[in-house]
Amino acid sequence: MANDTAVPLNRIERVLAYMIGSSAGLSILAIVATLVANLAGVATREGAWLVVAAVPLVGLPLAFALIVVFLIVSVVRRRRLAQDAG
Repeated sequence: MANDTAVPLNRIERVLAYMIGSSAGLSILAIVATLVANLAGVATREGAWLVVAAVPLVGLPLAFALIVVFLIVSVVRRRRLAQDAG
């Protein structure tokens, strides 16, 4: 195997990558929606806006934890590939 050959993602890494992207993306959209609603004068301290404002409080730490898991899974897989090749 050549040194510059890219190592393809396995299924677990692909799922983790999509989970990271969706969690972080949804959190960023919730932040933007809350900011736009506040600028528009909408009362964001009641109703469904409380849930929208709470999404980043859960989503961003979840995305960070998933990034750590993704890095661990990637390192373990690459080490196993290197041991099998050598």
